[in-house]
Amino acid sequence: MARVRRQPGTKEALLKYDNVVVLEPEKRCGRWREYFGNDQPIWIEVGMGKGKFLRTMARQYPEINFIGVELIEEVLLDAVKRMEREEGIPSNLRLVWMNAVQLSNIFAEGEVARVYLNFSDPWPKSGHKKRRLTHQIFLDQYARLLAAEGEVHFKTDNQGLFEFSLNEFSRCHWQLKNIQLDMYKKLPEGNVATEYETKFHLQGMPIYRLEAVKPV
Repeated sequence: MARVRRQPGTKEALLKYDNVVVLEPEKRCGRWREYFGNDQPIWIEVGMGKGKFLRTMARQYPEINFIGVELIEEVLLDAVKRMEREEGIPSNLRLVWMNAVQLSNIFAEGEVARVYLNFSDPWPKSGHKKRRLTHQIFLDQYARLLAAEGEVHFKTDNQGLFEFSLNEFSRCHWQLKNIQLDMYKKLPEGNVATEYETKFHLQGMPIYRLEAVKPV
């Protein structure tokens, strides 16, 4: 992935968007439905990037609450500005600026219905495998915050990361389904493409996909 150039003043700019960027999300732990003001299911995307996937999903599924999690503040600020330019920010979408290792601090056990991992950083060096968002360290967190029969939906263009993820989900006793080694040969109904997905597909690269149900 390309390195993001640091922009002075980004943190201060994000604070002005408290209508969409949730400040002090730890205070919302176990109370996200109260925050949204309804009892709708919560779907989150970890590593949301520029936000195309989330804002499209939020408009297509108004009966779902969406939360995007992003570590890099410059990327998050860009996502917010894009949403403002493109029909505004959906009322069922909120964003959180934080590291994914802290997910358990902002979501209570069973509070989330679905987790999306779209084109996560593959961290190809073996010494960095614990940083991969499908490593057991993260899978254990997802299993805790997901409700019964909650799911992780995972897409990547990286074959090595996909093979690692298949093994990691299996080792942690997740139930795998809808495994695709080239999803555009049989595109799932209602598929919403991310920016990376469109780019890689146009380059003729296969897109790998799976769904995993949390362990019982």
